Amino acid sequence: MSLLEIRDLHVAYSTSAGPVPAVRGVDLDVERGQVVGLAGESGCGKSTIAGAILRLLPKETKVEGQILLDGEDILTMTWGRLRAVRWEESSIIFQGAMHGLDPVKRVGEQIAEAILIHDPKVTEKEALTRAGELVEQVKLPARRTQDYPHELSGGQKQRIMIAMALACDPKLVIADEPTSALDVMVQAQVLDLLEDLQRDLGLSMIFITHDLSVLVGVCDRISVMYAGKIVEEGSADAVFETPKHPYTRALSSAFPEIGDERYRLLPTGLGGDPPDPMDIPSGCSFHPRCVDVFAPCPSTEPVLYDAGEGRRAACLLLDGAERAAGEG
Repeated sequence: MSLLEIRDLHVAYSTSAGPVPAVRGVDLDVERGQVVGLAGESGCGKSTIAGAILRLLPKETKVEGQILLDGEDILTMTWGRLRAVRWEESSIIFQGAMHGLDPVKRVGEQIAEAILIHDPKVTEKEALTRAGELVEQVKLPARRTQDYPHELSGGQKQRIMIAMALACDPKLVIADEPTSALDVMVQAQVLDLLEDLQRDLGLSMIFITHDLSVLVGVCDRISVMYAGKIVEEGSADAVFETPKHPYTRALSSAFPEIGDERYRLLPTGLGGDPPDPMDIPSGCSFHPRCVDVFAPCPSTEPVLYDAGEGRRAACLLLDGAERAAGEG
C-alpha cells in the first residue's frame, strides 16, 4: 500500500459567480520514502491539492474523492483525528515564509508550540531544546531560535519553516513552492537541504513548483498538471528529457541550456494563457495552445494513455484509434 493514495479528487471553490473547478479528477500515489513532484503553471491546481490533503481549504470549498493516508481517508476524519494527523503524520512547508511565521513570537517558540500541542508529556524546556536541535538540523545555529522573524533573511526564514514541518517527525511532508521567493543561490542551498533531509530521514515528499527543472534534481517521479488535471506522469528524468505531452515539452523547452545558442531560436510552443477555470475548452483542454493539435482534439477528451515504462500522458497522439480517426 502506498503511503498516500489520492483517487478521483475534485475540488471546486465557492464564488459569487458559482463553483469554480480547480482540480478535476486527479489520481496520485506517493510511496514510502519517495519524492513526487507536481509541476505546472500558476492556477493549474497544484497548491489546491496540497490544501486538500490536509483539509486546509476554506470550509465552503467542495472536495470530493478519496485521500488515503496510510489507508485512512482524510476527507472523512473527525476534526479530532485530523488534528492528530496534522504535523504528526503529515505537514506542509508553505510558499511564503514571511506569512507563515508569527512576527511577534521568537521562532524557537513557534517550533516548540507544535511539539507541545502534539505531545503533552513534553515540558516547555524540552520542546525548546528540541526546537534548537531542529534548527541545527536545517543548518542554522541553535541560538537563532531566540530571533524574531524580521531578524532572519528570506532563506533563513524558509529553513525555519522546514524545521517547523519536521517538528513532530511526520511521514509525509508537502513542500509548496518552498523556493519561489528566494534568489538563485539561496534556492540551491534550500534544495540541497531538502534533498539531504529527505534522504537522511527517509521522508516521503510532495514537491510543488512551476519550475520543471527544479523537480528533476529532487524528485523520483513527476506529475505535470494543466487546467486541474494531470496530463503526464513518469520518472523525473524521463518526463524532463523526453516529454510525451506537448504541454510538458513546452515547459521543458522553456529552460535553455547555457552556451547552446540554438535555444535562442527555439519556440516553446506555449503561446496564450491558461484557460479560465469557469470556461475550460472542450475536448483536450490544452488544444487552443497546442502546436500538435489535430482533428479530434477539440471534441475528444483524452485520458492518461500508456507512454512507455511507468509513464502515462493525456495526449490523443498516443491513442492509435483516435489518431487514425483524425487522419481519416
